[in-house]
Amino acid sequence: MTEPRVPRRRRFVVCEPRHFAVQYAINPWMSTDRPVDVIRALDQWQALVDTYRAHGHTVDTVAPVPGLPDMVFAANCAVVVGGRVLGSLFHAPERRPESVPFEAWFKTEGFEVHHPESVCEGEGDLVPAGRWILAGTGFRTTPEAHREAQEFFGVPVISLTLVDPYFYHLDTALFVLGDGDGDGDGDGNIAYYPGAFSPGSREVLERLYPDAVVATRADAMAFGLNSVSDGRHVFIAPEARELADRLAGLGYVPVPVDLSEFHKAGGGIKCCTQEIREIRS
Repeated sequence: MTEPRVPRRRRFVVCEPRHFAVQYAINPWMSTDRPVDVIRALDQWQALVDTYRAHGHTVDTVAPVPGLPDMVFAANCAVVVGGRVLGSLFHAPERRPESVPFEAWFKTEGFEVHHPESVCEGEGDLVPAGRWILAGTGFRTTPEAHREAQEFFGVPVISLTLVDPYFYHLDTALFVLGDGDGDGDGDGNIAYYPGAFSPGSREVLERLYPDAVVATRADAMAFGLNSVSDGRHVFIAPEARELADRLAGLGYVPVPVDLSEFHKAGGGIKCCTQEIREIRS
């Protein structure tokens, strides 16, 4: 019989998509020929925020800045572990100014902030997973940033190589189901799509997570792996039906949230969600 999953309250940081648009193409999902419905995007984003709050989570907001259309993808702008913040240095010049308002917000909130020296795209590629950080490279964040993150946080960093341009960030190909720290919020497991990774990286994931939930390419392309879990509830794209059914069979509770307007820029639920991980006693 499946053990009951226990949720843990989270603190999220988001940014309203007031200026969201596709004004350039820096991943295969983006095309300036596909117009964005800003009103629909605002409605979808607000539904995500309302859903988080309805499930007991705290949501803080960073004010959007005109001229930064991708600022809504808050996860890319930092990674927070143990109350310390590693900011971002984007690969694309168009996105580099986004780091400034986010780092300023964290400093105002009293966090220690380190601006990286190497190309680093926050939780897009640095995914805290309990005892270690899973770190993606191949398209955006560099291996040098993995070493920088390990030195800053003092947490082991596991480097993983991405090989499919549709999964240009680690958080499009993998998400953590639970912290695995013994407090019952999930089981320290992950869900991922093997085809996004190099052969060696697939072997690493198989060794670290022998019971991982393996997703199909169809569910991955539906942004099913750009999900957020609180250890029980999994906030997931409604199109990722097979993955949602598998998670439900393991005792998780899928919570569908439609962010399809953001798929036009290559983003989804997790891309819009930065998590603050405080020091836990």
